[in-house]
Amino acid sequence: MRSIASRPSVQDEIGPRRPGAIYANTDGRFEVLALITNPVEAAQLLRRAARWAVIVRDTLRADGQPYAVGSVWTTSDYLVRPARTGYAAAA
Repeated sequence: MRSIASRPSVQDEIGPRRPGAIYANTDGRFEVLALITNPVEAAQLLRRAARWAVIVRDTLRADGQPYAVGSVWTTSDYLVRPARTGYAAAA
């Protein structure tokens, strides 16, 4: 009998990305400006079905403008600076 792999939790997908955190990967270094956990709002921001979204700004670009991402946290991502404590997710 085959088992069906369970879907990762939202928290596992988001990883340590909370407002104030800075993380990096091969695409750049990003400051987290907001965490959206309302699926309807996240889907509107990403223009696709989504359970959550993170609004980030690339700190390596002088002209870096905020934009929404919905990519899951992977082993290629790493935390540069942890988030501020006492954050509140935007609903």
